[in-house]
Amino acid sequence: MAEAAAPNQPEYSAPALDKGLDILELLADQPGGLSQSEIAEAVGRSVGQIFRVLATLERRGYVARDRQSGLYSFSMKLFDLAHRHPPLRGLIAVATAPMRDLAERVRQSCNLSVLDAGRVRVIAQVESPADFGYRVRVGALFDVESTATGAVLTSGEAVVRPDALQPGITDVVVPVRDASGTVAALTVPYVATTFSATPEGDVVAAATATASAISRLLRGEPR
Repeated sequence: MAEAAAPNQPEYSAPALDKGLDILELLADQPGGLSQSEIAEAVGRSVGQIFRVLATLERRGYVARDRQSGLYSFSMKLFDLAHRHPPLRGLIAVATAPMRDLAERVRQSCNLSVLDAGRVRVIAQVESPADFGYRVRVGALFDVESTATGAVLTSGEAVVRPDALQPGITDVVVPVRDASGTVAALTVPYVATTFSATPEGDVVAAATATASAISRLLRGEPR
């Protein structure tokens, strides 16, 4: 029987896979598209070395190519795959109804976020039923350090503070916990205007109650 490789032995490499991952990681950080030559230069390879890998990524839907400019950009395929992962899917499933109730009650939008590779990823969002509101795109990424949601995800403590990026918005953020600890953050980007029917204090109380309800569902307890 063959013995398992010792921990200090060289690991096997997969050059084609490395190329594909290099390209995906590069495009994920780009606000716009890149040409084939720009991608090759950025990953330190020739156009010939990445041509087949890039074509495969496009065919499988992981990157998209603009037919007019020829520029390649990152698609939402990996985000879609992440949603098929049971823990994330379960979190969204149990949170959806309480979030809808919260949005209806306070007449404000709300969203749910998790930590994703050291950043804040929005995984669910319910729009305000009022005629106005502030929404965040599902899939959006934000820095941990500069956001109230990031502070809650790392500390596990609720936060109410003005949004650092959007004047006029107060972030009401409450942790969502399962049996192991904080797994997500429920955020209400509270818009305080003369049309806001719900006072800030009531929004904080409602968000806290909703996060508690989601947490109980995650732990298998009655809502």
